[in-house]
Amino acid sequence: MRQDPVLGAIIKEHGPCGLGAARDRFDHFAMLVRAIVFQQLSTKAATTIHGRLVAALPGTVTPQALAALTEDQMRTAGISRQKAGYLRDLCEKVSSGVVPLPALDGMTDEEVIIALTHVKGIGRWSAEMFLIFRLQRPDVLPLGDLGILNAIQKAYRLRKKPTAARMAKLGDTWRPYRSVASWYLWRSLEPPAPGKSQRDARQTASRITHPDNRKEKTSR
Repeated sequence: MRQDPVLGAIIKEHGPCGLGAARDRFDHFAMLVRAIVFQQLSTKAATTIHGRLVAALPGTVTPQALAALTEDQMRTAGISRQKAGYLRDLCEKVSSGVVPLPALDGMTDEEVIIALTHVKGIGRWSAEMFLIFRLQRPDVLPLGDLGILNAIQKAYRLRKKPTAARMAKLGDTWRPYRSVASWYLWRSLEPPAPGKSQRDARQTASRITHPDNRKEKTSR
């Protein structure tokens, strides 16, 4: 908050970071299944489809149970043919050990990304979401995330969408907690917290000028 007054205002508005919530709800495999289901869908639609998929399983979310689902069961849950292929490839890669889930905790961030992207349909973004929300790695900045891009443009009042290079440079200010910064940037796209009016939020933002946008530095 001292390093970045713009992000500091967002942190004050949204309160304690909730990054730890997802870790206890899903194991490694279930989190990867969820990541594939949620790709290119609204949160509401993806949550519904994911819930139907989990309900179709005889028990917990495991490679064996998921692989046993028929095409009709996948389709009834709302899973597209392409995503069904991705999920089956995930089951195969995990079962064969190509993606060694138990070993991921001991790998570096980049090693985890390399391991997970062996699965069809899992790219760098999905692997970064796994690093942030499942492995709780503190210093991940998903430069390809549209929400982060839009949040930075909005929060820092940029006329154009920031390039990856500019986002990375701005993110250097947040090291070694860029995952935490990302969480707050995502939250900044949500409506203000109860009890705070939009006018209050605008007034807070108007009092802050980030050093990245200032033409002149002033001090009190």
